[in-house]
Amino acid sequence: MIEFHLDARSGVAPYRQLVQQVHRALRLGVLAEGDRLPTVKDVATQVAVNPNTVLKAYRELEYEGLVAPRPGVGTFVTRTLDDTAHPEYEALRRELDDWLVRARAAGLADESVEALVLTALRARAAGQPGTPDGAVR
Repeated sequence: MIEFHLDARSGVAPYRQLVQQVHRALRLGVLAEGDRLPTVKDVATQVAVNPNTVLKAYRELEYEGLVAPRPGVGTFVTRTLDDTAHPEYEALRRELDDWLVRARAAGLADESVEALVLTALRARAAGQPGTPDGAVR
């Protein structure tokens, strides 16, 4: 079962944070096809937001074809984004874990690690390659 959380300092709209968390859970296999999402009321109470915020997130997930509501029963996962079957997944996960251990040993806080990863991802997506040692310029 997924547990939602919100980061008021992220600058990302609360509904979008909920959508992103479901995407991650689907990608990592935490949620599988047929799983029921928590009720709107439960999520709204858990993260202290208006139920309409949760409804907006669930509607976006429905529009993406990832969930479907069943009136009177709940909202269920209809499709996953699970990458764990990819042949390189486990090796990449171990490498990332090793990198995170080095980042911690270097004294980087969670926010710095996240900023570094997001910066590298965005630079890569924009076609800006890193240097041979992996640093992004």
